[in-house]
Amino acid sequence: MSSQRWSTDLGFLLGAVGAAVGLGSIWRFPYLTGAGGGFAFIAVFVVACLAFGAPMLIGEAVIGRWARTSPQTAAGTIAARFGFSRRWNIVGWTGPVAGYLVTSYYTMIAGWVLAYAWLFLTGQYARGGVADTAARFHAMTSDSRSASLWQLGFFALVTYVSARGVNRGVEFANRWRAPALLAILLVLVAYSLATGDVAKGLHFAFAPDLSRLTPRVLLDAAGQAFYALGICVGVMMVYGGYMPAGEPLGRSVVAVIGSILLVSALATIVIFPLVFHYGLNPAGGPELVFQVLPVAFAEMPGGRIVGTLFFALLVLAAFTPTLALMEPWVSWLMERLRMRRAVAACVACGSCWLVGQASVLSFGAAADWKPLAAIPRFAAMNLFGIVDFVSSNLLMPLSTLLVSVFLGWRLGARVPDEEYSGLSAGQRRLLVFALRYLCPLGIIVILVVGLAG
Repeated sequence: MSSQRWSTDLGFLLGAVGAAVGLGSIWRFPYLTGAGGGFAFIAVFVVACLAFGAPMLIGEAVIGRWARTSPQTAAGTIAARFGFSRRWNIVGWTGPVAGYLVTSYYTMIAGWVLAYAWLFLTGQYARGGVADTAARFHAMTSDSRSASLWQLGFFALVTYVSARGVNRGVEFANRWRAPALLAILLVLVAYSLATGDVAKGLHFAFAPDLSRLTPRVLLDAAGQAFYALGICVGVMMVYGGYMPAGEPLGRSVVAVIGSILLVSALATIVIFPLVFHYGLNPAGGPELVFQVLPVAFAEMPGGRIVGTLFFALLVLAAFTPTLALMEPWVSWLMERLRMRRAVAACVACGSCWLVGQASVLSFGAAADWKPLAAIPRFAAMNLFGIVDFVSSNLLMPLSTLLVSVFLGWRLGARVPDEEYSGLSAGQRRLLVFALRYLCPLGIIVILVVGLAG
Protein backbone atom coordinates (compact mmCIF):
# COMPACT_ATOMS: atom_id res chain seq x y z
CA MET A 1 0.00 0.00 0.00
CA SER A 2 2.89 2.38 0.66
CA SER A 3 3.36 3.03 -3.06
CA GLN A 4 -0.26 4.12 -3.54
CA ARG A 5 -0.82 7.90 -3.44
CA TRP A 6 -3.32 10.47 -4.70
CA SER A 7 -1.73 12.41 -7.55
CA THR A 8 -2.69 15.77 -5.97
CA ASP A 9 -4.29 17.22 -2.85
CA LEU A 10 -7.43 17.72 -4.95
CA GLY A 11 -7.43 14.00 -5.70
CA PHE A 12 -7.80 13.18 -2.00
CA LEU A 13 -10.44 15.87 -1.53
CA LEU A 14 -12.53 14.55 -4.42
CA GLY A 15 -11.98 11.00 -3.23
CA ALA A 16 -13.26 11.81 0.25
CA VAL A 17 -16.29 13.66 -1.10
CA GLY A 18 -16.95 10.95 -3.69
CA ALA A 19 -16.83 8.28 -0.99
CA ALA A 20 -19.45 10.12 1.05
CA VAL A 21 -21.91 11.58 -1.46
CA GLY A 22 -23.91 8.69 -2.86
CA LEU A 23 -27.09 6.70 -2.49
CA GLY A 24 -26.96 7.25 1.26
CA SER A 25 -27.88 10.89 0.67
CA ILE A 26 -30.23 10.49 -2.29
CA TRP A 27 -31.91 7.14 -1.61
CA ARG A 28 -31.59 6.44 2.14
CA PHE A 29 -31.84 9.93 3.65
CA PRO A 30 -35.31 10.81 2.25
CA TYR A 31 -37.06 7.63 3.40
CA LEU A 32 -35.46 7.76 6.86
CA THR A 33 -36.48 11.42 7.10
CA GLY A 34 -40.02 10.42 6.23
CA ALA A 35 -40.07 7.62 8.81
CA GLY A 36 -38.46 9.92 11.39
CA GLY A 37 -41.05 12.65 11.13
CA GLY A 38 -39.16 15.18 9.03
CA PHE A 39 -37.51 18.01 10.94
CA ALA A 40 -36.72 16.02 14.09
CA PHE A 41 -34.69 13.52 12.08
CA ILE A 42 -32.91 16.22 10.05
CA ALA A 43 -31.97 18.22 13.18
CA VAL A 44 -30.37 15.21 14.87
CA PHE A 45 -28.64 14.26 11.62
CA VAL A 46 -26.98 17.69 11.27
CA VAL A 47 -25.85 17.69 14.91
CA ALA A 48 -24.45 14.16 14.56
CA CYS A 49 -22.51 15.12 11.42
CA LEU A 50 -20.87 18.06 13.20
CA ALA A 51 -20.38 16.61 16.68
CA PHE A 52 -19.37 13.07 15.73
CA GLY A 53 -18.67 13.18 12.00
CA ALA A 54 -16.04 15.92 11.93
CA PRO A 55 -13.83 14.50 14.74
CA MET A 56 -14.10 10.98 13.36
CA LEU A 57 -13.24 11.95 9.78
CA ILE A 58 -10.12 13.70 11.03
CA GLY A 59 -9.24 10.89 13.43
CA GLU A 60 -9.49 8.18 10.80
CA ALA A 61 -7.48 10.19 8.28
CA VAL A 62 -4.78 10.73 10.89
CA ILE A 63 -4.52 7.00 11.64
CA GLY A 64 -4.37 6.10 7.95
CA ARG A 65 -1.79 8.72 6.97
CA TRP A 66 0.37 8.07 10.02
CA ALA A 67 0.43 4.27 9.54
CA ARG A 68 0.49 4.08 5.70
CA THR A 69 -0.91 0.53 5.86
CA SER A 70 -4.31 -1.04 5.28
CA PRO A 71 -6.97 -0.05 7.86
CA GLN A 72 -6.98 -3.56 9.31
CA THR A 73 -3.35 -3.19 10.43
CA ALA A 74 -3.04 0.60 10.83
CA ALA A 75 -3.83 1.00 14.55
CA GLY A 76 -1.70 -1.99 15.52
CA THR A 77 1.21 -0.60 13.49
CA ILE A 78 1.01 2.74 15.30
CA ALA A 79 0.51 1.12 18.70
CA ALA A 80 3.61 -1.07 18.24
CA ARG A 81 5.76 2.05 17.73
CA PHE A 82 5.04 2.99 21.34
CA GLY A 83 5.35 -0.50 22.76
CA PHE A 84 1.60 -1.13 22.90
CA SER A 85 -0.17 -4.32 21.83
CA ARG A 86 -0.92 -4.95 18.18
CA ARG A 87 -4.35 -6.08 19.32
CA TRP A 88 -5.32 -2.47 18.76
CA ASN A 89 -5.80 -3.64 15.17
CA ILE A 90 -9.39 -4.27 16.28
CA VAL A 91 -9.83 -0.53 15.69
CA GLY A 92 -9.36 -1.08 11.98
CA TRP A 93 -11.35 -4.30 11.64
CA THR A 94 -14.81 -3.36 12.89
CA GLY A 95 -15.21 -0.54 10.36
CA PRO A 96 -14.22 -2.46 7.21
CA VAL A 97 -16.44 -5.37 8.28
CA ALA A 98 -19.34 -2.92 8.64
CA GLY A 99 -18.49 -1.41 5.26
CA TYR A 100 -18.36 -4.86 3.67
CA LEU A 101 -21.85 -5.67 4.95
CA VAL A 102 -23.16 -2.28 3.84
CA THR A 103 -21.72 -2.83 0.37
CA SER A 104 -23.39 -6.24 0.13
CA TYR A 105 -26.82 -4.58 0.08
CA TYR A 106 -25.82 -1.11 -1.12
CA THR A 107 -24.88 -2.68 -4.45
CA MET A 108 -28.26 -4.42 -4.57
CA ILE A 109 -29.85 -0.95 -4.54
CA ALA A 110 -27.32 0.14 -7.16
CA GLY A 111 -28.42 -2.83 -9.26
CA TRP A 112 -32.01 -1.62 -9.06
CA VAL A 113 -30.87 1.82 -10.17
CA LEU A 114 -28.92 0.32 -13.07
CA ALA A 115 -32.04 -1.59 -14.14
CA TYR A 116 -34.16 1.57 -14.02
CA ALA A 117 -31.59 3.46 -16.09
CA TRP A 118 -31.81 0.71 -18.74
CA LEU A 119 -35.62 0.71 -18.70
CA PHE A 120 -35.79 4.46 -19.27
CA LEU A 121 -33.02 4.39 -21.88
CA THR A 122 -34.79 1.71 -23.92
CA GLY A 123 -38.24 3.24 -23.50
CA GLN A 124 -39.59 0.20 -21.66
CA TYR A 125 -40.83 2.29 -18.76
CA ALA A 126 -44.35 3.06 -19.99
CA ARG A 127 -46.49 5.84 -18.60
CA GLY A 128 -48.55 4.87 -15.60
CA GLY A 129 -49.81 6.09 -12.26
CA VAL A 130 -48.55 5.51 -8.76
CA ALA A 131 -50.11 2.04 -8.50
CA ASP A 132 -48.51 0.91 -11.77
CA THR A 133 -45.14 2.28 -10.68
CA ALA A 134 -45.30 0.47 -7.34
CA ALA A 135 -46.30 -2.79 -9.05
CA ARG A 136 -43.38 -2.54 -11.49
CA PHE A 137 -40.93 -1.91 -8.68
CA HIS A 138 -42.11 -4.84 -6.58
CA ALA A 139 -42.09 -7.13 -9.62
CA MET A 140 -38.48 -6.21 -10.34
CA THR A 141 -37.19 -6.54 -6.77
CA SER A 142 -39.02 -9.79 -6.11
CA ASP A 143 -37.35 -11.38 -9.16
CA SER A 144 -34.22 -12.45 -7.28
CA ARG A 145 -32.44 -13.81 -10.33
CA SER A 146 -32.81 -10.57 -12.28
CA ALA A 147 -31.87 -8.40 -9.28
CA SER A 148 -28.81 -10.56 -8.64
CA LEU A 149 -27.63 -10.18 -12.24
CA TRP A 150 -28.05 -6.41 -12.19
CA GLN A 151 -26.07 -6.30 -8.95
CA LEU A 152 -23.38 -8.47 -10.55
CA GLY A 153 -23.22 -6.08 -13.51
CA PHE A 154 -22.69 -3.16 -11.18
CA PHE A 155 -19.96 -5.04 -9.30
CA ALA A 156 -18.25 -5.82 -12.61
CA LEU A 157 -17.96 -2.09 -13.32
CA VAL A 158 -16.60 -1.42 -9.82
CA THR A 159 -14.08 -4.25 -10.14
CA TYR A 160 -12.81 -2.95 -13.48
CA VAL A 161 -12.21 0.58 -12.19
CA SER A 162 -10.73 -0.59 -8.89
CA ALA A 163 -8.31 -2.86 -10.73
CA ARG A 164 -6.96 0.17 -12.61
CA GLY A 165 -5.50 1.55 -9.38
CA VAL A 166 -5.84 4.67 -7.26
CA ASN A 167 -4.92 7.28 -9.87
CA ARG A 168 -6.18 5.79 -13.16
CA GLY A 169 -9.25 4.24 -11.55
CA VAL A 170 -10.57 5.58 -8.23
CA GLU A 171 -9.30 9.15 -8.59
CA PHE A 172 -10.36 9.43 -12.23
CA ALA A 173 -13.91 8.26 -11.43
CA ASN A 174 -14.27 10.88 -8.71
CA ARG A 175 -13.16 13.78 -10.90
CA TRP A 176 -16.08 13.87 -13.29
CA ARG A 177 -19.17 12.28 -11.74
CA ALA A 178 -19.98 14.84 -8.98
CA PRO A 179 -20.63 17.90 -11.22
CA ALA A 180 -22.98 15.89 -13.44
CA LEU A 181 -24.90 14.50 -10.47
CA LEU A 182 -25.29 17.94 -8.94
CA ALA A 183 -26.54 19.42 -12.23
CA ILE A 184 -29.27 16.77 -12.56
CA LEU A 185 -30.28 17.23 -8.92
CA LEU A 186 -30.74 20.94 -9.48
CA VAL A 187 -32.94 20.28 -12.52
CA LEU A 188 -35.10 17.95 -10.43
CA VAL A 189 -35.30 20.47 -7.60
CA ALA A 190 -36.65 23.03 -10.04
CA TYR A 191 -39.21 20.53 -11.35
CA SER A 192 -40.31 19.50 -7.84
CA LEU A 193 -40.76 23.10 -6.73
CA ALA A 194 -42.73 23.90 -9.89
CA THR A 195 -45.09 20.90 -9.84
CA GLY A 196 -45.10 19.36 -6.35
CA ASP A 197 -46.98 20.23 -3.17
CA VAL A 198 -44.26 22.56 -1.96
CA ALA A 199 -46.09 23.85 1.11
CA LYS A 200 -46.74 20.42 2.61
CA GLY A 201 -43.46 18.89 1.49
CA LEU A 202 -41.14 21.58 2.80
CA HIS A 203 -43.20 22.10 5.95
CA PHE A 204 -42.92 18.39 6.72
CA ALA A 205 -39.15 18.41 6.23
CA PHE A 206 -38.02 21.77 7.54
CA ALA A 207 -40.66 23.31 9.85
CA PRO A 208 -39.17 23.24 13.39
CA ASP A 209 -40.93 20.46 15.32
CA LEU A 210 -39.14 18.26 17.84
CA SER A 211 -42.31 16.61 19.12
CA ARG A 212 -41.56 13.55 16.99
CA LEU A 213 -38.09 13.09 18.47
CA THR A 214 -37.93 9.56 19.88
CA PRO A 215 -35.09 7.17 20.78
CA ARG A 216 -35.70 5.42 17.45
CA VAL A 217 -35.34 8.69 15.51
CA LEU A 218 -32.19 9.53 17.50
CA LEU A 219 -30.63 6.19 16.64
CA ASP A 220 -31.61 6.27 12.97
CA ALA A 221 -30.37 9.85 12.47
CA ALA A 222 -27.01 9.13 14.09
CA GLY A 223 -26.71 5.92 12.08
CA GLN A 224 -27.45 7.85 8.90
CA ALA A 225 -24.71 10.34 9.78
CA PHE A 226 -22.19 7.51 10.01
CA TYR A 227 -23.58 5.90 6.86
CA ALA A 228 -23.66 9.07 4.77
CA LEU A 229 -20.26 10.37 5.82
CA GLY A 230 -18.59 7.01 5.32
CA ILE A 231 -16.95 7.15 8.74
CA CYS A 232 -15.99 4.04 10.65
CA VAL A 233 -16.03 1.76 7.61
CA GLY A 234 -12.30 2.07 6.95
CA VAL A 235 -12.64 4.46 4.01
CA MET A 236 -10.98 7.49 5.55
CA MET A 237 -8.20 5.31 6.95
CA VAL A 238 -7.32 3.84 3.58
CA TYR A 239 -7.75 7.16 1.76
CA GLY A 240 -5.74 8.87 4.49
CA GLY A 241 -2.97 6.37 3.78
CA TYR A 242 -2.90 7.61 0.19
CA MET A 243 -2.99 11.27 1.30
CA PRO A 244 0.01 13.54 0.62
CA ALA A 245 1.85 14.72 3.71
CA GLY A 246 0.70 18.14 4.86
CA GLU A 247 -2.78 17.99 3.29
CA PRO A 248 -5.00 20.31 5.43
CA LEU A 249 -7.45 18.06 7.26
CA GLY A 250 -9.91 20.79 8.20
CA ARG A 251 -10.55 21.73 4.58
CA SER A 252 -11.26 18.15 3.63
CA VAL A 253 -13.68 17.62 6.51
CA VAL A 254 -15.58 20.84 5.71
CA ALA A 255 -15.85 19.75 2.06
CA VAL A 256 -17.17 16.28 2.94
CA ILE A 257 -19.73 17.40 5.54
CA GLY A 258 -20.81 20.38 3.44
CA SER A 259 -21.33 18.15 0.40
CA ILE A 260 -23.37 15.64 2.40
CA LEU A 261 -25.64 18.30 3.90
CA LEU A 262 -26.12 19.98 0.52
CA VAL A 263 -26.98 16.82 -1.40
CA SER A 264 -29.20 15.50 1.41
CA ALA A 265 -31.11 18.80 1.46
CA LEU A 266 -31.52 18.79 -2.33
CA ALA A 267 -32.75 15.20 -2.30
CA THR A 268 -35.27 16.12 0.39
CA ILE A 269 -36.54 19.05 -1.67
CA VAL A 270 -36.88 16.79 -4.71
CA ILE A 271 -38.73 13.99 -2.93
CA PHE A 272 -41.22 15.38 -0.43
CA PRO A 273 -43.15 17.91 -2.54
CA LEU A 274 -43.67 15.09 -5.06
CA VAL A 275 -44.60 12.62 -2.30
CA PHE A 276 -47.41 14.86 -1.05
CA HIS A 277 -48.45 15.84 -4.58
CA TYR A 278 -49.05 12.21 -5.51
CA GLY A 279 -50.57 11.28 -2.14
CA LEU A 280 -47.82 8.85 -1.19
CA ASN A 281 -46.71 7.92 2.31
CA PRO A 282 -43.57 9.91 3.29
CA ALA A 283 -42.56 6.96 5.47
CA GLY A 284 -42.70 4.68 2.46
CA GLY A 285 -39.41 2.95 3.18
CA PRO A 286 -36.45 2.01 0.96
CA GLU A 287 -38.53 2.02 -2.24
CA LEU A 288 -39.60 5.67 -1.91
CA VAL A 289 -37.24 6.97 -4.62
CA PHE A 290 -38.27 4.18 -6.98
CA GLN A 291 -41.98 4.91 -6.64
CA VAL A 292 -42.01 8.72 -6.65
CA LEU A 293 -39.56 9.84 -9.30
CA PRO A 294 -40.64 7.46 -12.09
CA VAL A 295 -44.16 8.88 -11.87
CA ALA A 296 -42.78 12.41 -12.20
CA PHE A 297 -40.55 11.41 -15.12
CA ALA A 298 -43.44 9.71 -16.92
CA GLU A 299 -45.49 12.92 -16.77
CA MET A 300 -42.87 15.55 -17.51
CA PRO A 301 -41.90 16.60 -21.07
CA GLY A 302 -38.73 14.77 -22.05
CA GLY A 303 -39.17 12.53 -19.04
CA ARG A 304 -37.56 9.56 -20.74
CA ILE A 305 -34.33 11.50 -21.23
CA VAL A 306 -34.37 13.04 -17.75
CA GLY A 307 -35.21 9.69 -16.19
CA THR A 308 -32.38 7.98 -18.02
CA LEU A 309 -29.92 10.64 -16.95
CA PHE A 310 -31.11 10.65 -13.36
CA PHE A 311 -30.87 6.92 -12.83
CA ALA A 312 -27.61 6.74 -14.76
CA LEU A 313 -26.20 9.39 -12.46
CA LEU A 314 -27.53 7.54 -9.43
CA VAL A 315 -25.43 4.66 -10.70
CA LEU A 316 -22.47 7.02 -10.59
CA ALA A 317 -23.55 8.22 -7.15
CA ALA A 318 -23.38 4.63 -5.95
CA PHE A 319 -20.21 3.94 -7.89
CA THR A 320 -17.55 5.97 -6.08
CA PRO A 321 -18.78 5.09 -2.55
CA THR A 322 -18.68 1.41 -3.52
CA LEU A 323 -15.13 1.84 -4.78
CA ALA A 324 -14.28 3.42 -1.44
CA LEU A 325 -15.99 0.73 0.65
CA MET A 326 -14.11 -2.01 -1.21
CA GLU A 327 -10.76 -0.25 -1.02
CA PRO A 328 -9.90 -1.32 2.57
CA TRP A 329 -10.29 -4.95 1.53
CA VAL A 330 -8.43 -4.53 -1.74
CA SER A 331 -5.53 -2.89 0.09
CA TRP A 332 -5.55 -5.56 2.81
CA LEU A 333 -5.50 -8.42 0.30
CA MET A 334 -2.60 -6.76 -1.52
CA GLU A 335 -0.72 -6.17 1.72
CA ARG A 336 -1.47 -9.41 3.54
CA LEU A 337 -1.69 -11.97 0.74
CA ARG A 338 0.54 -10.16 -1.78
CA MET A 339 -2.17 -10.27 -4.43
CA ARG A 340 -1.93 -8.18 -7.55
CA ARG A 341 -4.43 -5.34 -7.45
CA ALA A 342 -6.63 -6.79 -10.20
CA VAL A 343 -6.89 -10.13 -8.38
CA ALA A 344 -7.57 -8.44 -5.05
CA ALA A 345 -10.36 -6.37 -6.60
CA CYS A 346 -11.97 -9.50 -8.08
CA VAL A 347 -11.77 -11.41 -4.78
CA ALA A 348 -13.12 -8.53 -2.68
CA CYS A 349 -15.98 -7.64 -5.02
CA GLY A 350 -16.85 -11.22 -5.93
CA SER A 351 -17.13 -12.37 -2.33
CA CYS A 352 -19.19 -9.30 -1.41
CA TRP A 353 -21.60 -10.05 -4.25
CA LEU A 354 -22.08 -13.56 -2.88
CA VAL A 355 -22.82 -12.22 0.61
CA GLY A 356 -25.21 -9.72 -0.95
CA GLN A 357 -27.47 -12.50 -2.19
CA ALA A 358 -28.94 -12.67 1.32
CA SER A 359 -30.31 -9.15 0.87
CA VAL A 360 -31.44 -9.85 -2.69
CA LEU A 361 -33.50 -12.81 -1.47
CA SER A 362 -34.96 -10.63 1.28
CA PHE A 363 -36.97 -8.83 -1.39
CA GLY A 364 -37.86 -12.07 -3.15
CA ALA A 365 -38.20 -15.67 -2.00
CA ALA A 366 -37.02 -14.97 1.57
CA ALA A 367 -38.96 -11.73 2.08
CA ASP A 368 -41.03 -13.16 4.93
CA TRP A 369 -38.26 -15.15 6.60
CA LYS A 370 -37.36 -13.71 10.01
CA PRO A 371 -34.28 -15.74 11.02
CA LEU A 372 -33.94 -14.06 14.44
CA ALA A 373 -37.64 -14.03 15.31
CA ALA A 374 -36.85 -15.40 18.78
CA ILE A 375 -34.92 -12.21 19.65
CA PRO A 376 -37.34 -9.34 20.34
CA ARG A 377 -35.08 -6.65 18.89
CA PHE A 378 -34.80 -8.51 15.57
CA ALA A 379 -38.15 -10.31 15.52
CA ALA A 380 -39.62 -8.24 12.67
CA MET A 381 -36.46 -8.11 10.53
CA ASN A 382 -35.66 -10.19 7.48
CA LEU A 383 -32.06 -10.74 6.35
CA PHE A 384 -31.81 -7.30 4.74
CA GLY A 385 -33.10 -5.61 7.89
CA ILE A 386 -30.66 -7.49 10.09
CA VAL A 387 -27.65 -6.69 7.91
CA ASP A 388 -28.65 -3.02 7.70
CA PHE A 389 -29.22 -2.72 11.46
CA VAL A 390 -26.07 -4.56 12.53
CA SER A 391 -23.80 -2.67 10.14
CA SER A 392 -25.25 0.83 10.44
CA ASN A 393 -26.50 0.93 14.02
CA LEU A 394 -24.12 -1.38 15.85
CA LEU A 395 -20.79 -1.99 14.07
CA MET A 396 -20.35 1.60 12.87
CA PRO A 397 -20.96 3.13 16.32
CA LEU A 398 -18.69 0.49 17.86
CA SER A 399 -15.97 1.37 15.36
CA THR A 400 -16.42 5.04 16.22
CA LEU A 401 -16.01 4.24 19.91
CA LEU A 402 -12.81 2.27 19.31
CA VAL A 403 -11.25 5.01 17.16
CA SER A 404 -12.13 7.59 19.83
CA VAL A 405 -10.60 5.56 22.65
CA PHE A 406 -7.48 4.75 20.64
CA LEU A 407 -6.70 8.30 19.53
CA GLY A 408 -8.18 10.22 22.44
CA TRP A 409 -6.99 8.08 25.34
CA ARG A 410 -4.37 5.50 24.29
CA LEU A 411 -2.31 7.83 22.11
CA GLY A 412 -3.42 11.27 23.28
CA ALA A 413 -0.50 13.69 23.22
CA ARG A 414 1.71 11.13 21.47
CA VAL A 415 0.18 12.07 18.11
CA PRO A 416 2.68 14.40 16.37
CA ASP A 417 1.41 17.89 15.60
CA GLU A 418 2.25 17.47 11.93
CA GLU A 419 -0.31 14.64 11.66
CA TYR A 420 -2.98 17.23 12.52
CA SER A 421 -1.89 19.38 9.60
CA GLY A 422 -3.99 22.45 8.96
CA LEU A 423 -5.46 22.55 12.48
CA SER A 424 -4.56 25.30 14.95
CA ALA A 425 -3.55 24.52 18.51
CA GLY A 426 -7.05 25.40 19.71
CA GLN A 427 -8.66 23.17 17.08
CA ARG A 428 -6.39 20.29 18.08
CA ARG A 429 -7.42 20.67 21.73
CA LEU A 430 -11.07 20.73 20.71
CA LEU A 431 -10.54 17.63 18.58
CA VAL A 432 -8.90 15.71 21.43
CA PHE A 433 -11.72 16.76 23.78
CA ALA A 434 -14.31 15.48 21.29
CA LEU A 435 -12.46 12.18 20.83
CA ARG A 436 -12.02 11.68 24.57
CA TYR A 437 -15.39 12.71 25.91
CA LEU A 438 -18.01 13.85 23.41
CA CYS A 439 -17.80 11.01 20.89
CA PRO A 440 -17.53 8.11 23.39
CA LEU A 441 -20.42 9.41 25.51
CA GLY A 442 -22.66 9.95 22.49
CA ILE A 443 -21.79 6.60 20.95
CA ILE A 444 -22.44 4.70 24.17
CA VAL A 445 -25.89 6.30 24.35
CA ILE A 446 -26.56 5.36 20.73
CA LEU A 447 -25.48 1.76 21.29
CA VAL A 448 -27.62 1.41 24.43
CA VAL A 449 -30.66 2.91 22.70
CA GLY A 450 -30.08 0.69 19.65
CA LEU A 451 -29.93 -2.50 21.69
CA ALA A 452 -32.83 -1.56 23.96
CA GLY A 453 -35.07 -0.16 21.20
